[in-house]
Parts: sequence; structure tokens; C-alpha cells
Amino acid sequence: MSKLSDAKEILNALQVPTKQQNGMCCCVLLAMAGLTEELPWSEATNNWIRIHDVIAFANSNYGMTYAENSRETFRKQAMHHFRNAAFIEDNGKATNSPNYRYRLTDEMLRLIQSFGQNMWNERLSTFLEHHDTLVEIYASKRTMRKMPVKVNGADFTFSPGKHNQLQKAIIEEFAPRFAPNSECLYVGDTVEKDLVKNEDKLSELGFAITLHDKMPDVVLYSEEKNWLYFIESVTSVGPMEPKRIKEIEEMTADVTAGKIYVTAFLDFKTFKKFSEALAWETEVWIADMPDHMIHLNGDKFLVLIGGETLNRPFVQYEICRSLQRGNAVIGVHINAIKDMRTLSTSFRGNTHTAIGYYGDNSPAYFDSVADGIYDYVADNGYANMGTWIENAARKHGK
Repeated sequence: MSKLSDAKEILNALQVPTKQQNGMCCCVLLAMAGLTEELPWSEATNNWIRIHDVIAFANSNYGMTYAENSRETFRKQAMHHFRNAAFIEDNGKATNSPNYRYRLTDEMLRLIQSFGQNMWNERLSTFLEHHDTLVEIYASKRTMRKMPVKVNGADFTFSPGKHNQLQKAIIEEFAPRFAPNSECLYVGDTVEKDLVKNEDKLSELGFAITLHDKMPDVVLYSEEKNWLYFIESVTSVGPMEPKRIKEIEEMTADVTAGKIYVTAFLDFKTFKKFSEALAWETEVWIADMPDHMIHLNGDKFLVLIGGETLNRPFVQYEICRSLQRGNAVIGVHINAIKDMRTLSTSFRGNTHTAIGYYGDNSPAYFDSVADGIYDYVADNGYANMGTWIENAARKHGK
């Protein structure tokens, strides 16, 4: 008998619904066990693997032709059901994380290793007898990893992962400070896609939402100020870059409330990684510095100085425009912050760089026009950046 037939017999013996005894689910079981046609069931393993690995295994070893874009089908039709049945478990990462993995539970591994042997019937009876308990145990493990959060006074839980950790901080730390008494109209979850979605209020405010629209991660509304806060929670992708602003503007073309665009980061290192992609006229909030919000253009203009920053024409343009408006301008060297992946630093940018010219064509050097220049590492920007910004603003009566 073939391994695919064996897998179907095992799933049938486990009283799995007929839909979850199909070829895809059988391939999932074999891939999770690491079993090719030649290997006996006694050599099954339960290593952590991705859905991508399951697809590749089925295609390479069982002649399947599953496409890479069928991962969501695998997730919904097999992995979700197997996890709920305590056949497999996940590693607790966010489902959109590249490190998200599944494996057979230890109990399931022990059972299938006995398939075709004398102890199979005994182990099957034991597994089925304790199955409800196993389901409860593994469901409890998943629940324990979830993060409780209070949204609009109601209790919810976020799935585990950095993205949701940051969203929790936005709700609990950002909102009370910068959007007091606001209502959360929308917040997603990496598993439960729309955790909170007040469609009636969104529609009343003029949102035109289709199935193809990707909502910002968090939407807050201050009725007192008639302001909407569009917040992207960024740990690996998705900052408020010009293209994203355009998408949200199209979605909210009929919205008359004031719009505030915010990119939120867990820490300054992640901010540094995305800083040059962020759109002007937007805000930045860093969970590690919850009392401060960085304005990328406004009354206070902050220039994060990397190796080449001051040589970039669009940076020079925005600095000159801020100076013309009478705004405070400060520079912060960020070259000494270590890269999260390589732990390396970059070379220090030259602040004696001409960023424009006066009416008599003499150069305007950044170190001459800035209200202050600091080093994020040497001058302890973590603790002092807010003070630097406010001191510079006071010089200009802001």
C-alpha cells in the first residue's frame, strides 16, 4: 500500500471529516512526518517546517504540482484543522512572520510511528480516549501566548508576534498620549484579520472600503477634534511611504475629517532602517520612546544624519523649505547605531555640507543653520531626543 493510502487510513482511523482526508491533507501529514515513499512510519519525525516546505515536499516526493500561491489553501483546509485537532502545533510566531513553523505534536508523532505494527491499535485507542484533553491542552498553550488588550473598553486578545506587540502599544500607549478619548474604528490581527472594524462609523465618516482595500493597521478617531489617525505598525514592512499615502487618500476621498498619518516602530533601530522611505508631512512614533512623536515636517524638523543623507536633493529641499517657514531644525547622527542583522555601523555624515544657497549665491551649510546637532549614541538620544526637539522649537517660539 502507498504512503498516501496509509495517510488516508490514519486520518480515517482518527475520525477526521472526509474533507480532511483528501490528497492535500494526506500530503501534509507525510510532509510533517518527513516520510518519503521508501521510509517506514517508525522513522517519522516532527521537525519544525513551513507551509512552503510542505508544498515543496509533496511536489518533490509524491508527484504533486501544488503552486507556491496555494499556501493559504493549505493553511485553511489542512493546517488549521490539524492544529485544532492537536495533530500539529505552531511555534507561536505571527502567521505572517518568515519564522512561523508547524510540527507534529509529540502525541501524534508517537501514534503514527506505530502504524502497521502490533501496538498501533492500542496507541490509537489511547490517543482517541485522551483526544479531548489533548485539544484542550494545545488550545490552552495557544491562548496563553496571546496578548490581552483593551479596545474601546472591551477585552480582546492579539495573537503573538512583534507586529501585534506594537499594535498593543499603539492602543495602550500612543492613543492616550496623542489621541486622548479617541475611538478605535479599526485594528487588525495577524490571525483574526479584522479584530475591530466599526463599519457603520467608517461609512458615516466617508470611507469607501472594498474587498481589495488594505486598511491601515490601526485607525483612531477623535470626535472632539474631528481627526482621523491612520497608523501603520511597522516591524518588517509597510511604512507610511508616498505610495501608501496615495492608497489611503483614494480610500478616503470623501472623508472630511482631518487626517494624520503615523508610522509606529518598536524601537529606534527599526525606525532607522525605514527612515528614508517615509513620506514627508507624516508622523513617527517609537514605542521605546512613548512620550515623543517625531514630525517629519512641521513646526519642528528633525534630520536623521546617515552617511549620505545631507547630499540627497530631496532632503536639502525639505530642510530649506522648513527654514523658510521659520521652523526649528536639528540634526541627529545615527551612523553609530548598530544594524540589527550585521551589528555593523556606518560612516559619519559630514554636517558641513551645503544644503542650499543664499540670495548672494553663498552656500548655506547645514551645521551653520541647524539649531543643534547631536549624536544619538554618544549623546543618549534614547533619553534626550524629546528635549532636543522641544528646546529647538522654543528658540523659534513654537
